[in-house]
Amino acid sequence: MAGPVAFFALFFAYPVVAIVGRGLKAEGVWQFGRVGEVLGDPDILDVLWFTTWQAVASTALTLLIALPAAYVFARLDFPCKQLLRAVVTVPFVLPTVVVGTAFLAMLGRGGLLDELWGVRLDTTVWAILLAHVFFNYAVVVRTVGGLWSQLDPRQEEAARVLGAGRFAAWRRVTLPALVPAVAAAALMVFLFTFTSFGVVQILGGPAYSTLEVEIYRQTAQLLDLPTAAVLTLVQLAAVGAILAVHAWTVRRRETALKLVDPAQTARRPRGAGQWALLGGVLATVVVLILLPLGVLVERSLDGPDGYGFTYYRALQSAAANGGTFLVPPLEAVWNSLQYALVATAIAVAVGGLAAAALTRRAGRLVRGFDALLMLPLGVSAVTVGFGFLITLNRPPLDLRTSWILVPLAQALVGVPFVVRTMLPVLRAVDSRLREVAAVLGASPLRAWREVDLPMVRRALLVAAGFAFAVSLGEFGATVFIARPDNPTLPVAVARLLGRAGDLNYGQAMALSTILMVVCAVSLLVLERIRTDRSGEF
Repeated sequence: MAGPVAFFALFFAYPVVAIVGRGLKAEGVWQFGRVGEVLGDPDILDVLWFTTWQAVASTALTLLIALPAAYVFARLDFPCKQLLRAVVTVPFVLPTVVVGTAFLAMLGRGGLLDELWGVRLDTTVWAILLAHVFFNYAVVVRTVGGLWSQLDPRQEEAARVLGAGRFAAWRRVTLPALVPAVAAAALMVFLFTFTSFGVVQILGGPAYSTLEVEIYRQTAQLLDLPTAAVLTLVQLAAVGAILAVHAWTVRRRETALKLVDPAQTARRPRGAGQWALLGGVLATVVVLILLPLGVLVERSLDGPDGYGFTYYRALQSAAANGGTFLVPPLEAVWNSLQYALVATAIAVAVGGLAAAALTRRAGRLVRGFDALLMLPLGVSAVTVGFGFLITLNRPPLDLRTSWILVPLAQALVGVPFVVRTMLPVLRAVDSRLREVAAVLGASPLRAWREVDLPMVRRALLVAAGFAFAVSLGEFGATVFIARPDNPTLPVAVARLLGRAGDLNYGQAMALSTILMVVCAVSLLVLERIRTDRSGEF
């Protein structure tokens, strides 16, 4: 626990406490009366209500649409399965400003729906909900599907032999085993939608505002740090309460499951029902995932002289973007890859240690840390970014000019994914296997290597893939700390979108397409990794 605790205390708790303290302190005195003033504002109450109910609706809609896909990827074997699994993960790493623009092109004035049927959904909550499902579809598919593919189907078959119907056998055998993974996925989706920023800002217009949008507005536009600090505390308290309830629920449902080789559980579709389900999932992927991504590609190729690579060629020159960058925007690709690899190594190391510690019965302190690990996903990225700038500026931690600052910020949001992906599988490992290994003379390290690692290798690689994907697309904190001569892909896209002109917009779409391709290729390579025994991750 020492490593994860030190990491979060230094790079998360310290910056957040510092920025909140700066907002609520006046001449060295805490101004707690400001809390009541802010929370008594009717406009702020409206923001809190919308933030909560849209997050609940987004989570429910995402689970409804994505759980059938989790079953398809876990239990059915079909051509191009690995490619499709990589494709559904690509939206998760795209910057929110890019996806918001893509959905605006489809749902707004002059968009696809407007041209075909004269229907506009921009500035409505439906556009926000659909964009949230687009982002979080892969969270449910990979988190739930990863465990589902390792559940022994013979347990459900045994229940059917004893007289249970298909649905009853699934409800009483498989569903209880999936509850921890479903809860973990729902938690991640809720946190991302609860703190949604770019999507709401672009698609919601002035009518809708989440806590994250309001914190940004109070900080960057109104320079009202006290109000922003109060909203940050409210967001922290709400997320902390949700995480505490989730940790209690998971502990109530912990069981030792029999995990098997995923290659033994996937079969070719049988019967009209499974073929119809597969067709429905494929149709959903085409409409929900591929269509918005297709809009990005089409706009990146639609130059002033017709379709071509005009915008891609402009990325090779720093002068072509009117002084937006000190270096050619194309260098952002290499910067992002380097940062993401370092961030992934940090996230896997810290998250892996934390997940391993959380599987041991070590008292309330460790169990409480389970919930605290998720807080970086629920804290305003604006708060974290400013916190880095005002705290990591003095020796021995003067990191403002160091390249490591960006991977550290990216790893903060990668660690929760590593923990939540690995924890359900680690908790499913029967502790008696470790005890037997110890009785036979194995050290704790060897018991981990011989007992736990073969069972969780797939989850570990999935966690690394998630951390890498999140790092590639991280924007909220990175935008404040990335140096002008070393921008990341999301920062470069945001800066181009913030400048007027078709050339800047086209370059933003080109960079977004490059980010999409880089992520898709990376995830496809990861999907093709095989272990010597299982043939899977």
